[in-house]
Amino acid sequence: MPNRIVVGLQWGDEGKGKIVDFLSQKADIVARYQGGANAGHTVYVNGEKFVLHLIPSGILHPKKICLIGSGVVLEPEELKREIEMLAARGVKVEGRLKISAGAHIVLPFHRELDLWEEARRGEKIGTTGRGIGPAYSEKYARRGIRAVDLLSPEKLSRKVNDILSCRNHAGQLSKIDPIGLVQQLRSYEKFISPYLVDGSRFLNEAIKKRKSVLFEGAQGSLLDVDFGTYPYATPSHTIAGGALTGTGVGPKAIDEVIGVMKAYTTRVGNGPFPTELTGLEGELLRKTGEEFGATTGRPRRTGWLDLVILKHACRINGTDKLAIMKLDVLDNFPEIEICVAYEYKGKKTDELPLDLCELSECKPVYKTYTGWKSSTRGITRFAKLPPNARKYLATIEKTLGVPISLISTGPEREATIVKR
Repeated sequence: MPNRIVVGLQWGDEGKGKIVDFLSQKADIVARYQGGANAGHTVYVNGEKFVLHLIPSGILHPKKICLIGSGVVLEPEELKREIEMLAARGVKVEGRLKISAGAHIVLPFHRELDLWEEARRGEKIGTTGRGIGPAYSEKYARRGIRAVDLLSPEKLSRKVNDILSCRNHAGQLSKIDPIGLVQQLRSYEKFISPYLVDGSRFLNEAIKKRKSVLFEGAQGSLLDVDFGTYPYATPSHTIAGGALTGTGVGPKAIDEVIGVMKAYTTRVGNGPFPTELTGLEGELLRKTGEEFGATTGRPRRTGWLDLVILKHACRINGTDKLAIMKLDVLDNFPEIEICVAYEYKGKKTDELPLDLCELSECKPVYKTYTGWKSSTRGITRFAKLPPNARKYLATIEKTLGVPISLISTGPEREATIVKR
């Protein structure tokens, strides 16, 4: 089986959890490569809902091995809660979950810093407040604490003192007892250490043995720190390239990139959103699609499909195939709009502006499609879709130049059309 990267093509919340769960059936290993507990993947198995924040969705398939890569920032308490939640619901984790020794730790005070940094901004980004940004800041300042550091009391103490010295010098923290913090971190060592591995070595050896790996990302391409709508972005590499740097495998190991997108657009947090709907249509999308954040519970902003951002996302990911999610959410709309270009200062363009801050000034240029006004819920054969739904999908395929491989017609694992 091929080694695949599953990546979100919008602003996150595209439904990657379901696609990873679906494709995990034919993979040997599922590897998470970036982000932290600010992401939430919702998966339905036999009518039962699972929400995972750190552990890859593949854990819901017996006998599959799951890896949390070095590109992930790990919140120990959240990890412990997830392991206990899965065990209580009959999902075995021991022997199946592995954690890269190089994964960085989200420290207890990083949440406080996250809220502090958000409060001081003139215009808020809309962070989840889970401490992810400060954890990555620590990492790139080269003073971060990695999972392997929990095994060494001396190194841990030295790093904690360094971090607190830097942070307190900048006046960013209330007074924290370094000894107490070290003791708290050391308390995580007992339950984390059995899972630690050299993640890169583990994956590369598995690939040499012809094991198939499914790489699972969090958030979406438009939140990538380099290629997303910066500064309204997450502090990690959400695009397909992040799978390589986040797990330590080379590009030649990758056979396929699958881009996941909703049949419409959503966004959580602040930032430009050209096709946003603020009236009754937007509320209908939100209600029908149950568009509330899996991590924060915040209502998601909703809007029509935007092919301009999708064209950009397909290019930066080298997308080979598309997975279209929540097609059934559009069932009751008599007319459906697709944004095919932007108008900016009187000129049309089908590309994102070089200065992404200008995106907020772009007006969408729409093409109107007649809706299908019939249920697609649970359909599993492409030929059974209403003609207007097939026409809608054909427009996406033709405009983006990427074939559609999977179509989701409901949250359940079985409500999936395999097109090619």
